[in-house]
Amino acid sequence: MNRRSIIKLTDNEISDYLNLSNSMTLGTINSDGTVNLVAMWYGFFNDGSLGMWTFSKSQKAVNLRRDPRVTCLVESGTTYDSLIGVEIKGIAELSEDKESLIEIGSSIYVRYFGELDENGRRSVETMSNKRISIRLLVDKIISWDHSKLAGKY
Repeated sequence: MNRRSIIKLTDNEISDYLNLSNSMTLGTINSDGTVNLVAMWYGFFNDGSLGMWTFSKSQKAVNLRRDPRVTCLVESGTTYDSLIGVEIKGIAELSEDKESLIEIGSSIYVRYFGELDENGRRSVETMSNKRISIRLLVDKIISWDHSKLAGKY
């Protein structure tokens, strides 16, 4: 068995890991071909797909309108044997639809602030102005958990 197959996360491990992690690095392509990397809070749409929101005029939004390809990374660990990560490659689907914005904004709010009470709902509503939602349409996932190598190298 090769090392890659040993460290790969199962689908359930990927889901559990993405539900625990705090931020995702989002990579988009600038007009000059360089990569724009930003840390993003993320959430989940009701159908389970990953998503986030951003200001309509942000650089990442400009880039995604021109080229919707994305690479995202959620990772953790401070030593080689504790490195865990999930890389997601795919296409970003943008929307200005208010329902989509409230859906992903509410998910993000709950993940990072806790229960969505009336103040939280008002906050999400206010923050949804001038934003777009980003739904990740996943083409490929690459994952690793180096703790699975313990005693195997």
